[in-house]
Amino acid sequence: MLNETDVFFKMLADSTRLRCLMLMQAEGELCVCELTHTLNLSQPKISRHLAHLREAGVLVARRNGTWMLYRINPDMQDWALKILQTTLDGIRHTEPFVSDKKMLDKMPDRPALACCS
Repeated sequence: MLNETDVFFKMLADSTRLRCLMLMQAEGELCVCELTHTLNLSQPKISRHLAHLREAGVLVARRNGTWMLYRINPDMQDWALKILQTTLDGIRHTEPFVSDKKMLDKMPDRPALACCS
C-alpha cells in the first residue's frame, strides 16, 4: 500500500509506466503480453515497470494459467485513485493514449479477454 505521496508521483513520472496505468485504468485488467503488443516494448522492460508499480502498491497482480494479469490496486488511497481517473479523463482524446488504445483494441486473441470472460 502506498504510504508516501512522492512514491506515487515517481511512478507516474515515467512515460512507460504512465501509459500502462492509463490503459489499465481504461480497460481494467491487462496481461503483460497485451502491454508489450500495445507499447511495442520487450517483455522484460514491461515486466520491470510493472514490478515497480506493484512494489509501490499501485498495481496488484494475479496469475491465471500462463498469464500474469495486472490491474490498478483498488485498495489504494482515494486521492490516488481519483488522480488516475482524472488523468485518464484528461488524456482520453490525446496521443499517445488514442494510439495505444487503438493498438490494444486491434490485438488478436487478447488473453485477458479469452481467459477472463
